[in-house]
Amino acid sequence: MEIAVGTSFSLDRLVSIMKRLRDPSTGCEWDSVQTFATIAPYTIEEAYEVADAIARNDMGALVDELGDLQLQVVFHAQMAEEAGHFALDDVINGICDKMERRHPHIFGDAENGGHHLWEIIKAEERSASEDKSALAGVALALPALERAAKLQRRAARTGFDWPDASGPRAKIDEELEELELETEHQGMLEEMGDLLFAVVNLARKLNIEPEAALREANRKFERRFRAIEQEPGFSDMTLGEMEELWRRAKADQADSLA
Repeated sequence: MEIAVGTSFSLDRLVSIMKRLRDPSTGCEWDSVQTFATIAPYTIEEAYEVADAIARNDMGALVDELGDLQLQVVFHAQMAEEAGHFALDDVINGICDKMERRHPHIFGDAENGGHHLWEIIKAEERSASEDKSALAGVALALPALERAAKLQRRAARTGFDWPDASGPRAKIDEELEELELETEHQGMLEEMGDLLFAVVNLARKLNIEPEAALREANRKFERRFRAIEQEPGFSDMTLGEMEELWRRAKADQADSLA
């Protein structure tokens, strides 16, 4: 694929801006003192804002958010170069090498490819690391629901998995019972975690991404609550009156989507 004219210049401009911001003498007083640890939360936040723009199908916002995310890559690379670890070219060359290596049916001699081959190659790469576990490399910084699903998928590849959805469904009932029997906060916390883990397992067996399912539930709750809180006298209503408003808002929004 031919690179569009001006692409390299645009990236060079961003790199130049970041170098100037990071200058300890003449740079920005905020940017120049940041570290990998202080910037990491912003990197995660920007990735979610990209996902949000996609979910809203807002291409204007997506352009802006992708720029913010690109800035995070350049920011980390600049800090790494200052410390003598690596530079942006190493980051870009690394991902280029990885994409070519994991697509041998496109860039090499393999006749067949696809996601299955991608996973085989990833597994081979993991086997070369010191951590030989099937769970190696599942990032700690992932959202808990997403990480639970990924841990379960990795374990399932070894055969450690229920054959169908009835297993995790029964586990949910079991964990609910154990939660109800707990009286101490720490015990309840652990049992609630076990319950959520079982729910993620059920979602996985039903081919549902739990993170996406919860985002949709959040979206529906926010839309309905925003609708009912506009009702006159809402703050003085009883819970029963609020629930009646909730049922009506649910029905109205369901009708509007029909």
